[in-house]
Parts: sequence; structure tokens; C-alpha cells
Amino acid sequence: MPGFFLHLSEVLFFVLDCVGVNTWVVERRRDTFLHREAMWNVRFQLEGDDNTTYHFGSQSEGTTTPGLQSDTDMLITLNDWNIMYSMADWQQGKANFLMVRYADTPPQHYMLQLYRPNLPLPVTHMHHPDFVTDSQGRVFLSNMLMVRVAAAEWGDAHLRRGPSNSDREDMDYVYALKCKTLPSEIMSWFTKMGQAYWPSQETFEAAKKCVCFLVPDGYHGSVNKNTEWRITPNLIERLLMFSLNIVQIKCLVVLKIIKQQEFVKYIHHTNCKFTTFHCKTALFFTLERTPPTLWTKCRLIECIVKCLQTILEFLNQGECPHFIVEGVDLFDGKLCRKCQLSLEQALQGMIQDDMHVLFHLQSDDLGQRLMLLPHEVRPYPGDNVNAAVCGKLARDMFDMYLQNVTDVCYMLCNSEEPELCISLDNGITMLENLAINLSATHYHKHFIKLMVKYLTSIKASVKSSGSIQSAQPHPQDIWQLYGESLNTDVASSKLKLASMHYCRGELRRAESVLNEVEFDLDDSVQPVCGCRDIVKDNLSKSFCEYTVQNYSHEQLTKKLAFCVRFLREEKLCAPQFLWCEMYRAVGDDVDHRKRAERYWMDWAEVDARPFLLYLQYLTYRGLGVRHRQLEAFHGLEDMVTASDKIHQFHHPETVINLFGHCCELEGNVYRALEAYNASLHVQPRNNAANLHKQRLELMLNTI
Repeated sequence: MPGFFLHLSEVLFFVLDCVGVNTWVVERRRDTFLHREAMWNVRFQLEGDDNTTYHFGSQSEGTTTPGLQSDTDMLITLNDWNIMYSMADWQQGKANFLMVRYADTPPQHYMLQLYRPNLPLPVTHMHHPDFVTDSQGRVFLSNMLMVRVAAAEWGDAHLRRGPSNSDREDMDYVYALKCKTLPSEIMSWFTKMGQAYWPSQETFEAAKKCVCFLVPDGYHGSVNKNTEWRITPNLIERLLMFSLNIVQIKCLVVLKIIKQQEFVKYIHHTNCKFTTFHCKTALFFTLERTPPTLWTKCRLIECIVKCLQTILEFLNQGECPHFIVEGVDLFDGKLCRKCQLSLEQALQGMIQDDMHVLFHLQSDDLGQRLMLLPHEVRPYPGDNVNAAVCGKLARDMFDMYLQNVTDVCYMLCNSEEPELCISLDNGITMLENLAINLSATHYHKHFIKLMVKYLTSIKASVKSSGSIQSAQPHPQDIWQLYGESLNTDVASSKLKLASMHYCRGELRRAESVLNEVEFDLDDSVQPVCGCRDIVKDNLSKSFCEYTVQNYSHEQLTKKLAFCVRFLREEKLCAPQFLWCEMYRAVGDDVDHRKRAERYWMDWAEVDARPFLLYLQYLTYRGLGVRHRQLEAFHGLEDMVTASDKIHQFHHPETVINLFGHCCELEGNVYRALEAYNASLHVQPRNNAANLHKQRLELMLNTI
């Protein structure tokens, strides 16, 4: 039915636009994840780790929708080790591993034999849990070392899925080794290409410059499963994905949604799985065989059918070849023959039924949207889905930025330098040197610029704290540092400036800065924090709408409010009540900190909005402006007593503690004690409320 397919193609194309599959959002996704890669890689260089991070998969490719709930995939290469395809790759002074295959080694897999760092000779003895020695004295690297390291790091939170390890359901970390030379089964792909419709010659030439990786994933039925490493050409695959046009991307997304919707009906064996990678492989082979003229908006349904026919071809022959790696069957270990036949029957039925299955797709309400008349389908970018996707991408990117900032701050605080200012100067110098490095991309430079500004803000506060301690006036260089760092975001650096003025007794200056923050901190400002993921979906609607049209780092920071952080070296620039947050551990509390909490729980951390109100309360109390003081008190009270508000904060226990202190200053000791108990209900351990509660109970007992 060509006419029906033509009309349905145009409606489906438009509907996919509305659920985040459009050129505009795809570019946002890719840009976001390339920035996140750069963040990690800059941090690794600062810490002296020879690692490189890459983002792969649906999120970074832009081939997903909110309804697909795709994981985020991160591959981290360990570059300290030299992976040799032949002895010509051996390097002096490195841990060298030779890629070894035997006659019975499964396709796409290698074992890594350890060679000496001083001579190109194999190691013959090694007593270590990360190595396995065979009967001939050959020493092989175990792929279980990644599992062991991850389990030690994450403890009970450790999750293992194939080659990936994680401490959360929506994130997959794969630790991999980078091959020095492309192996023959990948090189053969370059020799067979050239006459196909796709990829283009430009993409093909770029692919030749890509490296490949070995991931710790043994063959499912192998006796050497724990010493086998699987070869994977992720960078080539990402290059191919980035070369797709929007019609091809939409086609793949629909295949994924069909797979998600229908596969439980025809997969009977619990160990069988028809995967997203099968869909991607089918698209690649279909693109290779079909002219570019097919891949147009009005022929989208025809493109989907062509891909389904490619899958049917694989099912009919009982084998799904890898598009790049020679000799691999992607059905092996994934889809038994019985399930292949069931899937074949289901896909044939879809095609014979003129793809009416599309009207029954539940993901992202795609089926319902298809049945609406075109004028009833909301267009992008005004569609709420597109705005929500952009808002989440922006928020998550800056969450990741703050996580990396936290790790860098921890590293600088624990350096061997005698003073934090020296460590901060060293860190800033290293960042500036990285920025001028010829290999630094604009993604690296954006992150470096933000990081330098953030560290400068800390340096200003540390130096100011020193001046306050010595009761000396601030020299000009401190004011210059504050000036250089005021726009890290819309609020946090300015709130630290206001706090410094308050601690110096400059209440009118503090008031002026607080009024400026209050004006800027409107409903379109989104709070972000790199410490915790308390609430995943508390995105401001107005912030999401703002990100639709404004997505540069400079524009976004005008609508982001970071949590306010005071290191111990900055404490004289923080209200004295907050000092207890820096020493919140009581008894064995430190032993009960989660992995991410090890870094920031020795600092004071508080959400920007409640800290603004707290500073206003203190400042107007000092100025004797009672009505403004009460406004701030009741604003903070509203945040604490409204259950729908308190749990939206990243540090709710600290917010409640601040309110408790205001109650104390109001002379209401019993309400303050009630507040500290409420804070402990939210966070029983590692909470300064324990100290405040003990102090008040001791005071009440002595009355």
C-alpha cells in the first residue's frame, strides 16, 4: 500500500520529532556526552591517571527516547598497559601483554599473555589473583580483575552485567584495554568495503584512524572464560552512528521500540535475548545495500520494513554476522534456534499486516500519537518531551561536572603541599596548561574554563579566611579573585561572597549581594549538586523551556544554582553554625559513609535557596530589620515544613539544621530540638544535628 505508507511515514516522522528524535535533540545528546567525556579525561589528567573515557550507546548516539529508558554506557581504558598484537608492539618499561589466539579460541576473543617490561620475553611465573598460569608456564591476565576492583570499591552496591560493573542501575562502566594495532578480523572489514552504498568514503577513511578495545568478557561456553577478552570496535561503530542522517536514526529508534514492545511475545526461553545491537547491525547491513535515495522522510516506513527484512534474512540463515568483526555470529549465546524461528514468524506477521504494529506501540505513547490527526500532534521544540529532554541533559551534565569538581577538590585538599592555596595554584596551572595543549578540544576547554573559575572561588575564600583570622584588611588580590569567580553559576559564588561580608561584619555589603542573588534566583533556576542523587526528576518546567533555546555553558550557568560549599580552610568565611557540618561524624559515622560521601562530608554543603534565606535571616538580624528577618525565617520554615519541598533538596538535613538554628535565635529551644530530630529522621548518621541535639539537651538538663 504505497499511498498508505507515504502518509504514515510523514506522520511517524513528525511524531518522532515530538518525542525527542529530531536533529536538534540528537545534536544536544551528542554534544552533552562529548562534554562529559572531556570532563572525565581532564580529571584523570589532573589526578595523574593514564586513563581515557568514552561514552558509547544510545544516550550518546541520540538514538533513544525517554520511554526507552536507555542506560548510560561509559568505557574507561587503562592506558598504563601496552597491548601487543605482535612482538613488534613491545615497549620498554611497560607492562606488555600479547594478544594470543589458539585454534579453539572463540571468534572475537583473545587471551592476554604477560611479557616482561625490560626484555621482550614472556613472564613464566606469577603468583597473583589477577593472573592465571597454565600448565606450560604461560601467564595470562584474568578478566576478573575488573570485577574484583569494582566489588572492592562499591561493596554491596556493586552490580555486574556482562563486561560492565556499576553501583547504579542506569549506568554501566566498562573497563577496557586499548589495542595498539587493529587485529586482522577488523582490518579485513577495510579490505572488503569500497563498493557499498554506505558508509561514505570520508567516514571510511576516518574509521581507519580509530583504535579498538578489549573488554573483560569471556565467551559464554568457553573453558577459558575468565581469561578471555572480547575485541570491540566501539569507536568505529560510534563514527558510523554519527554519520547517520535523521531518517536513519528514526528508523533505528522505531526498531528498538518494536523490539521493546513485542519481544516478550516470541521469546520463550528466559536466557534468550534479541538486543538493540541486533537492530543496529541490521540497519548497518541495510544501509550498505540500499541507495541513499531510499532514506527520505516520505519513505520512512519502507526503510523500517527493509531493516526488518534484513533481520528476517539473518533469522532464516540462523546467523547474524557482525558488521565489522569478521567471523562473529551475534545470535550465538543470545538467541537459540527455537526463539529465532518464533521471532521470524512474528516479524513476518508485522510486515504482512502493513506495519499496523506501529499503532500499538506503547513506548512514549507512540501508537496513540500516530492515531491523532497531524494538527493535533504537538510540534517540537515546544513539545514538553523535547523541553524535558533538554533540561535533563543540561542538569545531568552539570551534576557530572560537580561530581568531577568534588573529586578534584578532594585531591587538592589531600595533596602533599603545606597550604591549600599552593595546591589550588598548582591545580589551576595544570588546567591552564591542558587548555593550551594542542590536543585539547573545545569540549575540554569549556570544562577547564569552568573548573578554573570554581577553584578560583575557593582560593578567594581561603585567602579571605586567612585575612579574617589575622584581623587584617583584605588586600586587592582577594577582591580580584572574587571578581574573577563570581559567575560560576547564578548563586553559589555570590552567596560565598555575601557570607564573607557577613563574617567580616560588613552587613550592608552582605545585604546588597543577597538582594542581587534573590533577584536572579527565580523559578527558572535549576538547583544542581554533585554530592547526591536524591531526586531524579525534580526539573523546573521553566528551566527546561529555557534550555530549549539556550544551551551554551555561559547561558546555562545563568540558570543553574550549585550547592554552596565551604572547605575547612574556608570556615572563617562561613557562619559559625555551619562549622559543625565540617565535623559531622559522631562515633563510627565515618565507617557508614557511602563511596561518594567520603569526599564532601568533611565540608559544609548546603542548597543555594535555603542558604540565601539563612544568610538573610542572620544579616537582617544584625541590621535590626525585624520584618525582613521574619520574612526570611518564614521562608525557611515553609521549605522545612512542606513535605513536597524538603525532599527536593540535595542536603535536606542541613536545610533543617539551619532552620533549627534560626529557631534557637528566636528563643524557641524546643522547636529547635524538634527540628534537629526531624533532621536526624532524614539522615540519622553523619549529621551535625547529633551535635546540636546533644548541646540543647545538655543545656535543658542544666536549667
